[in-house]
Amino acid sequence: MSEALRQFIDDQVARVAPVETEANLAYWDFTTTGKAEYEERFTRLRVALRRVYADRQAFEQLRGLTDGQPIDDPLLARQATLLGYEFLGNQMDEETIEDLTRREVTIESVFNTFRADLSGKRVTENELIEVLRESDDSVLCRQAWEASKQIGGQVADQLLELVDRRNQVSRRIGFDNYYRMHLTLQELDEAELFAVFDELDEQVSPIYGDYKANLDAGLADRFSTTPEKLRPWHYSDPFFQEAPAADAVVRQFLNDAYADQEVEALTERFYHAIGLEVGDVLARSDLYEREGKHQHAYCVHMDREGDVRVLGNIKPNNRWMDTMLHECGHAVYDKYLDDGLPYLLRQPTHTLFTEAVAMLMGRLAVDVDWLVTYAGITAGEARSLSDRLGRHQQGGLLIMSRWVLVMCHFERALYQDPGQDLNRLWWDLVERFQLVSRPEGRDAPDWAATIHLSAVPVYYHHYLMGELIASQLRHQIDTAVLGGNGHSGRRFVTEAAVGHYLTEKVFRPGGTRHWQDALMFATGERLRPAYFVAQVGGGSCCQ
Repeated sequence: MSEALRQFIDDQVARVAPVETEANLAYWDFTTTGKAEYEERFTRLRVALRRVYADRQAFEQLRGLTDGQPIDDPLLARQATLLGYEFLGNQMDEETIEDLTRREVTIESVFNTFRADLSGKRVTENELIEVLRESDDSVLCRQAWEASKQIGGQVADQLLELVDRRNQVSRRIGFDNYYRMHLTLQELDEAELFAVFDELDEQVSPIYGDYKANLDAGLADRFSTTPEKLRPWHYSDPFFQEAPAADAVVRQFLNDAYADQEVEALTERFYHAIGLEVGDVLARSDLYEREGKHQHAYCVHMDREGDVRVLGNIKPNNRWMDTMLHECGHAVYDKYLDDGLPYLLRQPTHTLFTEAVAMLMGRLAVDVDWLVTYAGITAGEARSLSDRLGRHQQGGLLIMSRWVLVMCHFERALYQDPGQDLNRLWWDLVERFQLVSRPEGRDAPDWAATIHLSAVPVYYHHYLMGELIASQLRHQIDTAVLGGNGHSGRRFVTEAAVGHYLTEKVFRPGGTRHWQDALMFATGERLRPAYFVAQVGGGSCCQ
């Protein structure tokens, strides 16, 4: 029976692998150019890939080979499990595959080519964020913030239709809604996931409340107003998902630190120092702004054979330094997978894990030891700002954790009842978790302005879970790999032992284990949010 299963999997991989590679290449062309011809090609290939997994007869054959049958080979069993999830999530007819795929790609195309209108000028997302980060003019910041939401009005109706179609498919497969189905296919239990989030909310909420009060005092001073009059456009980011530098000294320092830097070169230099090479990845990548191009960033492994690339829109600032360190965290995970693993296992153990590595690296953009080593900051200057930068980094983690709670609670509610007052729900959640007051009289689909709801559904939990795992990994590296002797910060950003640990304990095993078992293998513990809570609370993840 095991030999029959192995042959079945080999046959399926032979069908899937070339289509998956071609679809990834088409997506790359689509997002780097925005051209309709690549959009159509990607759509056709995505339909073809879904069609492979929609094969009901093949799905029943897989079930017959696995249900009630002992599988002695753990790698074979793991492949069968992952393949089963792919089949289950794609059980739909030909018409539905075509309709669903075209709806998804059409909305993503709108995001790719959209440029906001700011006072009659067509502007990029980078330009809007620059206004929000740098301007002290409340009127201008409000205009930029409102411009960032224009895309929401363009796609909201299409997104709601897509939500309805996704729910229809999920119910036919046997799930209450698409959100629950997608979590199940990711080997996550909805109740357990939100229990973790509720526990984290309870522990972090008072810490965040104190931080937010201090932040608001600083922002009120910056904008010559009072904390009660602060609104979303005062928080330096369209969604308040990154930390504003209310501390004028920190803001100026970070602006100066990266203003003349070559972000791409710094990224390559750092990864080389810790024993992970990204020069070849960067050489294949598309890293700078261009008309029609996707305005965000992502990493993609084209073929599971080493063709790893990053899409970016680099500017010489802290935000893009963080982003490039983050995306190359994904890249080294993919690059250093064991190439001897079967195709289905030649991928990260779970999206939670690749996000954890990316988060672990992205944090370094405001890390004192990293800034001294790579950005040319003097040790004396760094020491004088150490406490302030530490608070800024903790603030970034706190803000991300609260933003993710908004997204996860909203998206779950969206799929549970898409007919409810979503505009109101959005601001209810923003006020509850982020403590940001809604604009008076505003009734617009601001929730639809985030691309994830359309193009990367049921994904946002990976970011917060990734942060929890990142803190746990950092604790393990600092204590078990670097000795925990008080100098681990400097050593973390300079020693090849860090890359070696990640390669052997995280990257090479690929998808051979369930994510909790993979975390046990890497750190000796299952998930422990306590490391993250200690970190954002002003302690250390190493205590």
